This record gives sequence, structure tokens and C-alpha cells, in this order.
Amino acid sequence: MDGGSDPAVLAGMLANDAVFHSPVVHTPQAGKAKVMAYLGAASHVFGTGTFRYVRELVDGREMMLEFVAEIDGITINGVDIIRFDADGQITDFKVMVRPLKAMNKIWEMMAAQLARATP
Repeated sequence: MDGGSDPAVLAGMLANDAVFHSPVVHTPQAGKAKVMAYLGAASHVFGTGTFRYVRELVDGREMMLEFVAEIDGITINGVDIIRFDADGQITDFKVMVRPLKAMNKIWEMMAAQLARATP
């Protein structure tokens, strides 16, 4: 998924009614602006230089990307599950993370990043 870290490119990839499913937020976040906010915060949290995709599975309009990263000495393993519409725009983006220690660290850092980004 080239361009995912460029906000302008990412905005063009997202459908207006896209939905984001966070590993730490109970309710889905609907709408392009909310999805952009969460993915932008994730870009800052994971922008340590250790993030990399290690596996890609594609089935029609659905894709699952496995990733690994390290934050504060914690190894993170997770998957992005992405669904595209007929026009090739992202309509659904779900993130799953393991282990629990990693999820707790991500929650802490995402909450701080989203608080800074919210006026």
C-alpha cells in the first residue's frame, strides 16, 4: 500500500463513508475525517522506523497486511484488514494487535496523539 503515510494520498484512497475499527476503541469510527484522524495518529505512533509489513494476503477487494514494529522495547505484531469498494477506495479498515502489553502501549500513545490533534 504505497502512499499510506502521505495524508493527501491516504485521503484520496478513503471512501467518504469509510469505517475504522481500532484494537482499543469499542465503537467503529465512521466517516473519512475520523478515519484520517486515527490513521494519522497511528502514523505518528508507529513512525519510529521499525514498522514494516511482513505478509500480504489479497482476496478480491479484501486485503490483510501483517505488520511488526517495536515501540519502547515492546515488539508489536498485528494485522490491518482492509476492504475496498468497486472504485478501489477503502471502505473498511480494521486493526488487530498482539500481545496485550503492545496493545496497552498503543492505546496510551494513540490517546495522547489524538488528544494533541483535537482542538
